[in-house]
Amino acid sequence: MTLTATARTVTDVLQPRNVLLIGMLGIGLAAAGDWTGILWGLLGALCAGIIPAAYISWERRRGTWGDRHVVDRTKRAPIFFVILASIGLGSLAMVLGHAPTGILIAMLALWAMTIGLLAVNTIWKISVDSAVASAVVAMLAAVHSPWWIAAYGLVIAVCWSRVALTYHTIAQTVAGASLGAATAAAFVVL
Repeated sequence: MTLTATARTVTDVLQPRNVLLIGMLGIGLAAAGDWTGILWGLLGALCAGIIPAAYISWERRRGTWGDRHVVDRTKRAPIFFVILASIGLGSLAMVLGHAPTGILIAMLALWAMTIGLLAVNTIWKISVDSAVASAVVAMLAAVHSPWWIAAYGLVIAVCWSRVALTYHTIAQTVAGASLGAATAAAFVVL
């Protein structure tokens, strides 16, 4: 397998939708302490990752973007607004449904991270994939076990793949991962 093919596989397997699906299930389970947390985690994954990914796919079919990576930062704003609306509505449903506090805080942390990504994106390109991977790993470490920090190896793999595919610079992936970690720190404080 070539270096580019390996990078493509890493970036496709560890894309935000997939990372959020696994991560939110784990956070929901920890927050509830029983199987009902899986349902809250699914709602979180739907709103934070699956709906935004579906929106990107829809826009790709319409010809708005060439692929899911939307490498042109000037075309990313609509995605951020869809993410903010989706996470906001999901959070409202969680409040109304009396979701466990931990999963709601995770949603609000992801919402805040998206605001940060949108703000930075107006002037400079930042890696969303790196931010999401970093935030999810750090939140899992906070709710389950510090051993989850070892999964930062996967965050490094995401950063490497984004640079290897020339979608981002090293600085853009480091900034994304740092923003994700800062978001998770806010999650831990709350």
